[in-house]
Amino acid sequence: MTTPTDSLAHCKPCNGKLPALTQADIKESLAGLNEAWTLSADSKSITRRFEFKGFAKAVYTVNLCSWLADREGHHPDIAFGWGYCQVTLTTHDIDGLSENDFIWATRLDALVI
Repeated sequence: MTTPTDSLAHCKPCNGKLPALTQADIKESLAGLNEAWTLSADSKSITRRFEFKGFAKAVYTVNLCSWLADREGHHPDIAFGWGYCQVTLTTHDIDGLSENDFIWATRLDALVI
C-alpha cells in the first residue's frame, strides 16, 4: 500500500469525486514533505518556493515541473522570474487538497534533492 509521501505512488485520475483531505490528513501528509512546503491560510493549497541566483535555473525548474505534471496528469500553478520559481498545488475539482497534491509534491521533492 502506498501513502501520499511514498515516492512510488502515482496520481490518480480526478473527476471531482475524490474527497478533500481532512486537516489531520493534511498535517500528516505535510510532515512527509520537504520543510519548504507551506500550507495556505485556508488549507486549500500547498506552496514551495525555490530561489536561485539567476534566471536559467528558474526556467529549468519550471520545465521539470511541466514534465512531472504531464507525466502524472496533475497540474500545478507555477510562477517564475529572475531568481525564483514558485509551485502551488491544489485540486481544483474539489477546491482543496487531495492525496494527488501530496503525491506530486513528493515526486518533485525526490527530483530536486
